[in-house]
Amino acid sequence: MLLDVNDLHVHYDKVEAVKGVSLKVDAGSIITLIGANGAGKTSILKAISGILRCSAGTIGFNDGRIDRLPPHRIVAAGIAHVPEGRRLFGLMSVRHNLRVGAWLQRDRNAIREGFERVYRHFPILRERENQLARTLSGGQQQMVAIGRALMAQPRLVLMDEPSLGLAPIMVAEIADIIRELRDDGLSIVLVEQNASLALRLADRGYVLETGRVVLEGASNELARNEYLKSAYLGG
Repeated sequence: MLLDVNDLHVHYDKVEAVKGVSLKVDAGSIITLIGANGAGKTSILKAISGILRCSAGTIGFNDGRIDRLPPHRIVAAGIAHVPEGRRLFGLMSVRHNLRVGAWLQRDRNAIREGFERVYRHFPILRERENQLARTLSGGQQQMVAIGRALMAQPRLVLMDEPSLGLAPIMVAEIADIIRELRDDGLSIVLVEQNASLALRLADRGYVLETGRVVLEGASNELARNEYLKSAYLGG
């Protein structure tokens, strides 16, 4: 077991956004969180990465607890976060945006290998490495956001809405990249508006409503669930 979230609660002031969520991620697997806006998906990712402090519950990663660690310690432990909306530095080059992901890394050879790994997955970024991030297409910006996470040399990547706002052809390309990363041995927690795509990519899924898990199971089983088909898969 790589990640073990147990009875997680998260509050925004007095409002409870996550109400006792438990989930597990095996090494080399993809899980997906499915639910409507406001269901608590992004809050769970932020709690795992330390951006939000959990009110109760525990988060275990690689045989250690991380729920009281600051974000930079969690990154150092092996978790990287690809936030919704990409959050790039628009006036910095592609290469400099990628380099930000390796800010904890002091080994120059490891940083060089990190760039090569990113460019292997995203050849277009090698061609555009000196281009300002804000001038890229939406799909290319998403590649930079994922590449920046990879520069941290993580074992687990949290991805929040990677296909949001992208053209269908680019959505398919991002899906292929997510499969490649899993095949390379990375584990992924995927929040994705396209529930059908998420279930095709993931090994296991968790369906959330108002901060609680209401369904969970193998993705192929969830895809056949009548409630899930009606509520999230278009009938």
